Amino acid sequence: MELTTGLLLLAVGIIAGSYGTIVGAGGGFIFVPALLLLFHMDPKVAAGSGIVIVLINSLSGVIGYAKQKRIDYHTGLTLSIGALPGSLLGVWLLQIYSSSYFYVIFATILVALGIFLFANNSPLAILKKKKVHLMNKEGSYNEVAATSTVSAPFTDKKGHLPITFILPIGFLMGVLSSYLGIGGGWLLVPILIYGFKVPTHVATATSIFSLTLYSSVGVISQMFYNSIDWMTVFWGGLGVIVGSQIGVLLSKKIPGKVILQMLSVLLIVIGFRMYLN
Repeated sequence: MELTTGLLLLAVGIIAGSYGTIVGAGGGFIFVPALLLLFHMDPKVAAGSGIVIVLINSLSGVIGYAKQKRIDYHTGLTLSIGALPGSLLGVWLLQIYSSSYFYVIFATILVALGIFLFANNSPLAILKKKKVHLMNKEGSYNEVAATSTVSAPFTDKKGHLPITFILPIGFLMGVLSSYLGIGGGWLLVPILIYGFKVPTHVATATSIFSLTLYSSVGVISQMFYNSIDWMTVFWGGLGVIVGSQIGVLLSKKIPGKVILQMLSVLLIVIGFRMYLN
């Protein structure tokens, strides 16, 4: 591999690592499209190399988040238990089904999720929520406000998120993580926030923690199928290690709504680039 290519991978890794750690997605959803679009890498190898980058990114990021005490370990472990078999299935599916539809599936999911997040976190939507909240505090329109504002966390009697919901979600994250090579945090974070009312900063940190567990299964599986470009992993891995620490530091200063806006814009841009490709 030429030095210029390595340095470009290093730069992509830094960007992916910092951005991915902030939004709890592991950086793979930036790194893998870059491999496909800039380096014209085979989807199987891009996904295989990408999941290794996700593991490196999450391992580096989880250290910083653990120090900040933002990780819900019970939820992260439960998600990982469900994701382990899903990761194996995702790798197997990638080996038997990888074609131009790879781009279409990837792009459609990214754009749809990005539009949803953008619509729910646009300045207009935030202003509307603030107005409803003010009306509720003044004692007016209580019925409307009750259905519009965030409800209490959906937990069981012990204060944990219900296993009957978390395990299937973990399984889906495992499949998507290994098949696409981008981790599942870009989908897991919105689910935790909108489905279970988990605070944004806790959701992103918990997502990174769960990635460290179930992405390791995907890495081992990809090694078995020889679907990893180790020089790409070397240069990209150096970048995401640096980037993840930058992301941990920046995340403390960025409001939750801004984090979701960052995630939504990036998903839409990458999705449309994939369609064009």
